[in-house]
Amino acid sequence: MSDDQSTTDPKTKKKGGFIKAVLLGIVLLGAGGGGTYAAFASGLLGQHAEKAEDMQPKLVLKGMEDPFPYADDGKDKVEIVHGTGGSKYRTAYYNFGEEFTSNLADGSALIQISLAASTHHDGRVLMWLHEHETALRSRVLVELASTDEAELMGVAGKQQLQKRLAAAINQVLEEREGFGGVANVYFRSLIIQ
Repeated sequence: MSDDQSTTDPKTKKKGGFIKAVLLGIVLLGAGGGGTYAAFASGLLGQHAEKAEDMQPKLVLKGMEDPFPYADDGKDKVEIVHGTGGSKYRTAYYNFGEEFTSNLADGSALIQISLAASTHHDGRVLMWLHEHETALRSRVLVELASTDEAELMGVAGKQQLQKRLAAAINQVLEEREGFGGVANVYFRSLIIQ
């Protein structure tokens, strides 16, 4: 009987329960403190964490000043007056300096084109077109060399080539700058022989 009384002694039970309660309290305080620290560090509590500024080129409305103006030559600039029709965004153009000349895919014809690219974004896109012109020229020549002469005989084929060239230029800019921004390319001249 004496063994039964020692295991059911009320003083022993209370002592073990008290230690468990203290340990549970310490664990809860630690978890609460860690959670509070995480909330402060992430900006949920206290001062809000500063948001990273979006450094991507922005669309420029007609009549608004470009925050990153691009001057490609020393010519006197004339103030541009935009019309009220069309897109609400201004269109800026970049003219590639030299013509592109390539054999076509079937090997029997030659193509020579002059290109311009357009953007509705700020001048950084124009700067990037100028900065990466060598890589862009290479990519355009690859696109031209993979085009069949028969594709270019109609208007639809030329329009399709324009879309492919714009996509290729955007891909190169995205690889190098993280942003494309070219809306379209235009043929300034196009000769197929």
